[in-house]
Amino acid sequence: MTRKAELAIIPAVIVADQVTKEILKRSLELHEYRPLVDGMLSLSHVRNRGAAFGILAEAGLPYQGVLLSVVSLFALGAIAVYWLRLPKEARLPRLALVLVLGGALGNLIDRVRFGYVVDFIHVYWRQYVWPDFNLADSAISTGVVLLFLDMLRSPKRDAAAEPSPVPPALGRSE
Repeated sequence: MTRKAELAIIPAVIVADQVTKEILKRSLELHEYRPLVDGMLSLSHVRNRGAAFGILAEAGLPYQGVLLSVVSLFALGAIAVYWLRLPKEARLPRLALVLVLGGALGNLIDRVRFGYVVDFIHVYWRQYVWPDFNLADSAISTGVVLLFLDMLRSPKRDAAAEPSPVPPALGRSE
């Protein structure tokens, strides 16, 4: 996949994320839940003022939205630089990083526009509840899983940790 094709994934994720959030906001009232698969999956309309999966949502930090936006911008910059430095043969990690970039930008758009991120996917089973999330979070999570899988399939780097053999002394032949 070329870098241009990879770059096309970023706006695709952003548009899909923003469109699904807009449809959701027009379809459900705030804090409304609509079952899709009884006992497992619902559509929801919630606002996440924290970081991923609601971390820090109740922290009440001063300028929390601005702080999270700035942290996101630095992380996006670091990920973009890493993506640019990966060789073209590193297809899986490059794909993973553009998914993360697209998802992070989708959520950043919400945070800048509204001061919160719209979440709408509610997964649960009995008393076990996963924090509500959205399409951008799904892209980020998929990217992270792909990076992890790439690490597992990469050749072991144990040889790099071993000391190199001692070169023969200069002037001596064996």
